Amino acid sequence: MNAKAAPRNATDLYQAHDHYLMDELLTEEHKLIRDTTRKYVSKHIKPIIEESFEKAEFHPEIIPGLAEIGAFGPNIPVEYGGMGLDQISYGLIMQEIERVDSGLRSLCSVQGSLVMYPIWKYGNEEQRMKWLPKLASGKMIGCFGLTEPDHGSNPSGMVTTFQDKGDHYLLNGAKMWISNSPIADIAVVWAKAENAEGRIHGLVVERGMEGFTTPTTHGKLSLRASPTGELVFDNVKVPKANLLPNKSGLGAPLGCLDSARYGISWGTIGVAMECYDTALRYSKERIQFGKPIGQFQLTQKKLAEMITEITKAQLLTWRLGILKNEDRATTAQISMAKRNNVQLALNVAREARQILGGMGITNEYPIMRHMMNLESVVTYEGTQDIHLLITGHEVTGLAAFK
Repeated sequence: MNAKAAPRNATDLYQAHDHYLMDELLTEEHKLIRDTTRKYVSKHIKPIIEESFEKAEFHPEIIPGLAEIGAFGPNIPVEYGGMGLDQISYGLIMQEIERVDSGLRSLCSVQGSLVMYPIWKYGNEEQRMKWLPKLASGKMIGCFGLTEPDHGSNPSGMVTTFQDKGDHYLLNGAKMWISNSPIADIAVVWAKAENAEGRIHGLVVERGMEGFTTPTTHGKLSLRASPTGELVFDNVKVPKANLLPNKSGLGAPLGCLDSARYGISWGTIGVAMECYDTALRYSKERIQFGKPIGQFQLTQKKLAEMITEITKAQLLTWRLGILKNEDRATTAQISMAKRNNVQLALNVAREARQILGGMGITNEYPIMRHMMNLESVVTYEGTQDIHLLITGHEVTGLAAFK
């Protein structure tokens, strides 16, 4: 007897697994926010995600719904269009969205942590009121320009620059691997000032500015349901009112990355939970040698290790959320969670694929898509090696980057 593959557009069969009664650590509001997000993505995104990934198509019609559940800047204050939620609520929203697809969580992470956050944190009141409500509602989509063709792990080496031309800035350079770029209305771009100090500043570049283009990146085998592209600046005149005035230097974009990495640490738990649940269900249905494969010791070993590592990641990330709420979480702590949880999700996805055997490579199940997506997540927002060195620097006090 073989396990029958579920139809591609089947009702979401996912069931959450709470081995250490983690729900007791959450408030009623936390659980309501998580369950609302889970219900939305199960109903509106899960049925279309496999085809969207296969065809490398993004469906903009999902944007209003994501905005409605607070996926765009949920921790931005209410007066700017956000929901004013705490950090654990933000994490739970990212967990449920990434459980369905990492690319769509990327859309939300970029919008909230890399576009709305710097405008709120580093911008002035006029900039906040101009852009944040539209971004929160999904009426405007943003992207974040830091990575360059020759400067990924070393963003301080960026060559994108801007000159002060009196009544405006003149921006030149290029950024690549930019999520949301092809559909973005604005880009928060990090560039070096062409002056004696040469400090890095954030500028908001708006679509339609002459010399600003956003070529789409083709041929991706990962994050295919998420739009990715470049940002190219050829003598772009940026109004001086578009420079974010309240912070400069490399610490400004890195502060945004802290927020995004924190979201990833929650999101990848969602991937691991989805892959584990799929493998567990399959192991009870798939019959070999006269019994379910879940009855074999080696299958049970895989499943037991999966749920153990998921539980450890849940506890690690919940504690990180408490520290974030208290404004005590450090860059090194966030870095540790991002690295650990992405690696956890990769390991769980690969073991789950083994349990499903040949069915694991088909799009009748989400596992292979998750594996491919995670190959991007393990690289962006800091590679595994970089995050290890951040932890190494933290524990030894010796910087390996220099």
